[in-house]
Amino acid sequence: MSPETKTGEEKNKKTDTNTTGGASSAKDLEENKAVTFLSYLGILCLIPLLAKKESKFAQFHAKQGLVLFISWLAIAWISGFIPVIGWFIIAPAVSILGIVLSIMGLINVAQGEMKELPIVGEIAKKFEI
Repeated sequence: MSPETKTGEEKNKKTDTNTTGGASSAKDLEENKAVTFLSYLGILCLIPLLAKKESKFAQFHAKQGLVLFISWLAIAWISGFIPVIGWFIIAPAVSILGIVLSIMGLINVAQGEMKELPIVGEIAKKFEI
């Protein structure tokens, strides 16, 4: 095998490492990047979660998106029952945090990284879907 052929094959087998210790192949990343963006857009996280079960990249981000969406929804609902503090402090703070975490997730998808988001990353690792 010539060195040029080997280099080409090695490039095809390239993996993208992440901070969670796993890896996602470059092919997986390329094929599923577009649908993985839906992971951080609320209920749309179910699309990559259910449609791309074979993709480590899509599943990683979809699980984080699902945890983010459910926790955001639950805290917003609960804060509605807490007069004044819930309405004017907790709900806006949770909304801002949710938006920031969603943007961080979208940036990670765009860069092809599998970095855990603060707060929701640890919880999402525990889910087996």
